[in-house]
Amino acid sequence: MSVPTRAVPPKPRLMWNLFWCMVLVGLLAILVTTLYASSLMQQIYLDRCRRDLEDRAFLLQKEALEASRTGEIETGDHFCKSHTGPSAARLTLIRADGVVLGDSEESPSRMENHADRPEIKDAMQGRTGTSVRLSPTLHVDMLYVAIPLQDLGKIVGVLRVAIPLQMIQDAMVAFYFKALAGGIGVACLVGLISWLLSLKITRPLVELRAAADRISAGDLACRCKVSDTDEFAAMAESLNRMGEQLDDRIRTLLRQRNELEAVLSSMVEGVLVIDREERLVRINRAAADFLGIMSDESIGRSIQEVVRNADLQRFLARTRSVQEPTEDQVVLRDEGERHLQVHGTVLRDSENHLMGVLVVLNDVTRMRRLEGVRRDFVANVSHELKTPITSIKGFVETLLDGALHDPKEAENFLQIVARQADRLNAIIEDLLTLSKIEQGEEQESIVLEEASVRDVVKSAIQACDLKAGAKDIRIDLHADEHLRASINAPLLEQALVNLIDNAIKYSEPGGMIKIETQRAHNEIALSVRDFGCGIEKEHLSRIFERFYRVDKARSRKLGGTGLGLAIVKHIAQAHKGRVGVESVPGKGSTFTIYI
Repeated sequence: MSVPTRAVPPKPRLMWNLFWCMVLVGLLAILVTTLYASSLMQQIYLDRCRRDLEDRAFLLQKEALEASRTGEIETGDHFCKSHTGPSAARLTLIRADGVVLGDSEESPSRMENHADRPEIKDAMQGRTGTSVRLSPTLHVDMLYVAIPLQDLGKIVGVLRVAIPLQMIQDAMVAFYFKALAGGIGVACLVGLISWLLSLKITRPLVELRAAADRISAGDLACRCKVSDTDEFAAMAESLNRMGEQLDDRIRTLLRQRNELEAVLSSMVEGVLVIDREERLVRINRAAADFLGIMSDESIGRSIQEVVRNADLQRFLARTRSVQEPTEDQVVLRDEGERHLQVHGTVLRDSENHLMGVLVVLNDVTRMRRLEGVRRDFVANVSHELKTPITSIKGFVETLLDGALHDPKEAENFLQIVARQADRLNAIIEDLLTLSKIEQGEEQESIVLEEASVRDVVKSAIQACDLKAGAKDIRIDLHADEHLRASINAPLLEQALVNLIDNAIKYSEPGGMIKIETQRAHNEIALSVRDFGCGIEKEHLSRIFERFYRVDKARSRKLGGTGLGLAIVKHIAQAHKGRVGVESVPGKGSTFTIYI
């Protein structure tokens, strides 16, 4: 059961973090400043009101002293009510014993004794008294300022001036509204400035991030714009240097990888690399061709799954177990038989830990075939030479044993010895001819000159006229008179003579042989066709080998050395060409030299 992956919440952007931090700091500064300014303004306004009330009281001090001397309430009350104006200040005249002589807002007879009021107490001591409290008479908060009234150095009364605090509060509310409006404006300005600063700070980071993303995506040619700020400039320069170094290193790695891939792809040897878990991690084209697999589809898969060959799997297991270089031979039989020389060695890292196994495959199929051909050649040439030599030795011994005295028998035996000697000489001459042609091929000493192809074919036909006439075989020639090529005329004539001679040998008396020359693409084809017994399909791939015979008894009876077609093949190769054969049993064969 799979565990569901928890969704990772998106992280806030730095710009918003900076923006909100600066906005909060700005708002906090505005709030603190506003509160402090409000408190200060309130205190200043109260002090100003107090001084205004104090100045008003001192302006009325002389008149209040005159009204208080009489000690009559009517005089004092008249004084207070007559001096009330648009200033809305409340005047109260108090006698030294605390009795209210007059008040601008209330009837003195209804007012209590004010001797215990704080501002009155201070004034009675000769100081200016100030107090902010609830008025028991008006039931509102008031600001009181009281000054003493002195007559001949004696305090005879107190003049008190008061205003409601509501007036101060209304004024402060108006100030608060103005401060709030100003604070909102300043806050908007702070927000705008914070936004611009956030953009200015984060824009280089965004550019650096975009450049880093492009570099990580493989665009190593990308370079960051160097900012005016020292920190961001240093970061951009560091990122640019990193990009340059990565570009250089990746280019070096790519060049080394391409060189390694080119070397591995160009190797005729197959290379396999298997890791510790027996997974295929590298294979070159030669190894993929040997094993008949697709390299791209095989990487990362188990070697047991990719290679279906028990011998190779056992070799890999043995290499891993002995952990030392091993060597063996493996035969693959998927499409024909292929022999591989296998070399294996373990791979270790710098700390001597096992990393895997390296296997090198060498295709030795051709070598095995050449060894087989060499063995067959040695056996065949030994047999071909032994047969006439044995025959010669046998008849010579017979002559020495007494047959020499019988003229008729002696002549017959000597004729047989002569024929076998001629056969032995023909084999040796063909071997020398073949060796000479091969030596000329290797040293490129065979001289090719432009000549008429038809003339060479006619010369070969003339050399075989007697044999063809003896079997009443007709030779038809179809050749372009103007066809010319760079050839070695004697060698090409010898090859055609060998082909025509074979065609005569394997044709029935009274038959026909067709010889054609034609230009096909960039080469010239010379074909010799007979209508004889033909050759079975299984022999076609080997008839150009030395001493290979389709019908050994018939070949020897017809006097062949078994080297004629091998000579034809090497003459064609000396002309930078090739030889081919097509045959149908019972219908004849067509041998073609391409030059």
